[in-house]
Amino acid sequence: MPQSAKKPFIDVLSGQRQTVPPTWMMRQAGRYLPEYREVRAKAGGFLDLCFNPELAAEVTLQPVRRFGFDAAIIFSDILVIPYALGRSVRFEVGEGPRLEPLDDPAKVATLAPRADLGKLQPVFDALKIVRDALDPRTALIGFCGAPWTVATYMVAGHGTPDQAPARMMAYRHPEAFSKIIDVLVDSSIEYLLAQLAAGADALQIFDTWAGVLPPTEFARWSSEPTRRIVAGVRAKVPDAKIIGFPRGAGALLPAYVEATGVNGVSIDWTAEPAFIRERVQSKVAVQGNLDPLVLITGGAALDRAVDDVLANFAQGRLIFNLGHGIQPETPIAHVEQMIKRVRG
Repeated sequence: MPQSAKKPFIDVLSGQRQTVPPTWMMRQAGRYLPEYREVRAKAGGFLDLCFNPELAAEVTLQPVRRFGFDAAIIFSDILVIPYALGRSVRFEVGEGPRLEPLDDPAKVATLAPRADLGKLQPVFDALKIVRDALDPRTALIGFCGAPWTVATYMVAGHGTPDQAPARMMAYRHPEAFSKIIDVLVDSSIEYLLAQLAAGADALQIFDTWAGVLPPTEFARWSSEPTRRIVAGVRAKVPDAKIIGFPRGAGALLPAYVEATGVNGVSIDWTAEPAFIRERVQSKVAVQGNLDPLVLITGGAALDRAVDDVLANFAQGRLIFNLGHGIQPETPIAHVEQMIKRVRG
């Protein structure tokens, strides 16, 4: 029996609708769980946790143990690629990531041409530990950040509300900006292939900041680099299952799906249901799209919101998820309520 036949999550990405949609949550290993906070305190810094295979595997498994999710996603971060490229990456408490900015062409010239995957061996070791520990029906997801989103942090040196530094650089110095994107495409292909080799069943490409781009720039800096990554992975693993998440893409989603060749697309909670059903879900699996804030709210509002997602998308291929990551203040009881509602 092929491995995918045993995993509802993979079956959906392979073209088979499930009566009860498989369920997991973005950022499901996180601060809303007391067991995560305990391990996090033990680990030291955030990157220390990412690069400790035993602890990263443990926090990956925690939400699956607690809630019986249909997929685990390896605990890591999208900024491990800049780290593997030799850039300084650190996480300040309460402030998020800090990198040395690549904010002019002279600095871009110092960028290493390829990532040192040896620096990411702990991620692959963690994947192997999780793979061995998971129930055979539970899928394991590897991931990377999309080149555009990772580049926004590399250019600015930190997160910004509208990613203006990267957008300005792409307009002012397109050749230098293209170099960053090219390096990230090549490094991401190698990184994702190594995750598949370590035991990942599927991959997700997170383009958190895709929605700030105008259509022409979106095609150039979001869709096209993602297409190249998908093609590069499939050149070595032809049946690799890949989900794209161009958050905020809205009306550009059908073109993204067409251009990239992904098996599924994650949608945020602002997506217009009829448009998604007709133009997107008719072609690929859809993942999402519960508002993380209604999960915090709970009660009747949560029941209605879950029912809405199911009414809108469960007649087609659906992986039930949030429209973005779970918030730290989310009550555990509300996650249990959501799962019970989805599974009927």
